Amino acid sequence: QVQLQESGGGLVQPGGSLRLSCAASGSINTLNGGGWYRQAPGKQRDQVAIITAGGIRNYADFVNGRFTISIDSATGTMYLQMNNLKPEDAAVYYCNRRAFRVGRPVKDYWGQGIQVSISS
Repeated sequence: QVQLQESGGGLVQPGGSLRLSCAASGSINTLNGGGWYRQAPGKQRDQVAIITAGGIRNYADFVNGRFTISIDSATGTMYLQMNNLKPEDAAVYYCNRRAFRVGRPVKDYWGQGIQVSISS
């Protein structure tokens, strides 16, 4: 079992920055890559960024070079550094981690979600 704890959300002005963190506990030895997703009220949950075990990163088109996803291999914490935030970035952000378990299917774990608000 894996538990994910998100932190670092809050309220920032347009053009500001936030760093989201996703700390993992439990059977973290099973974790491989992961990603960040976001969902605004009345809208679909969108993929923001993913990172593979090999360090390959992919970003949604709307990121446009503003965000960076990373994993600290020492702690297992996954981060999303967000710069030049725009009003349309306001959403609940969710972290996702993928677990590989011997003899069992791949399993995805999700955080509880954390609010990012943009306001001038």
